Amino acid sequence: MRLLILGTGGMARAHAEQFGAIKGVELAGAVDLDEKLLDAFCKKYKIGRSFTSLDEAIGWGKFDAVANVTPDHVHYSTTMALLKAGKHVFCEKPLATDHPKALEMAETAEKAGLVGMVNLTYRNVPEIHKVRELVRSGKIGKVKHVEASYLQSWLVSKAWGDWREESQWLWRLSKSHGSNGTLGDIGIHIVDFVNFGSGAEMANIDCRLQTFHKAEGDRIGAYKLDANDSFVMSVGFDNGALGVVHASRWATGHLNELKLRVYGDKGGIELTHRLDGSELRVCLGRSINKATWRTLKVRPVKTTYELFVKAVRAGKTLEPSFAQAAKVQKVLDLCVVADADGCRHEV
Repeated sequence: MRLLILGTGGMARAHAEQFGAIKGVELAGAVDLDEKLLDAFCKKYKIGRSFTSLDEAIGWGKFDAVANVTPDHVHYSTTMALLKAGKHVFCEKPLATDHPKALEMAETAEKAGLVGMVNLTYRNVPEIHKVRELVRSGKIGKVKHVEASYLQSWLVSKAWGDWREESQWLWRLSKSHGSNGTLGDIGIHIVDFVNFGSGAEMANIDCRLQTFHKAEGDRIGAYKLDANDSFVMSVGFDNGALGVVHASRWATGHLNELKLRVYGDKGGIELTHRLDGSELRVCLGRSINKATWRTLKVRPVKTTYELFVKAVRAGKTLEPSFAQAAKVQKVLDLCVVADADGCRHEV
């Protein structure tokens, strides 16, 4: 499979390394508006062809599939152009900035018979697959309650640099620079984590978004700091369970942590995933009487990168698909509406 990498910023390095390690995958070309960045990227990953426009790359055309690692707000236009050109697409999250665009992208890929998948990276966590397996097998009985969180602390910590001085962080705080804040950046991950792990879909939601004061005049240079920093959702699931989902960049002491708890009438599951690994605990069977928990070890799973290559070779889309990402985007869009009107909304 000959792969084109569209966009050569930070996340593109992960794509180049992951795809480059898969047998039979050739990094055929790369595209970026920044020639200096592009040249350095191609040299590092031994990519023979480089282009400063997507049109130029499409005109060349000697590639089968594309890793779309462009900024969020151009995912739609670039992916639609690639689908029109008959190319399979592996797109970074979010698929689009709103549900109608995401749905159009999913429908276009399906009608064209092309593989359209999204890099929801936490599908690479083996433990979340085990959670889903346990829930769907009935081991914890009927699910009653779900709790989930995604906690980051880069607004209070300098572990990854100083957000006040670096554009890679500042743009995430500014609507005019294409950001939908914490909701758009990591909300897509935790909503997918919840839906996939719990084996249920969100049926109704209400939500509160919060943007905190961070600088004089809520602005740093060209960046107006108006995107949301934290959100809290209450959720009703299609299986009758209730849940709470929340995320924040102000979670002091948590560099990057996802947590999912699923409780049923026969058992409970708790998963915590951090940068240094995952812990999966279960309370099942007779253990529920004394609330005794044990830790499970699980086997690795195929990465989203490996699944995309497998899908292209088979000519059949696998999960996480454009369609799944569009479902998640619908939830995120409704969160904005629910925050504005203070009402519960059906998904």
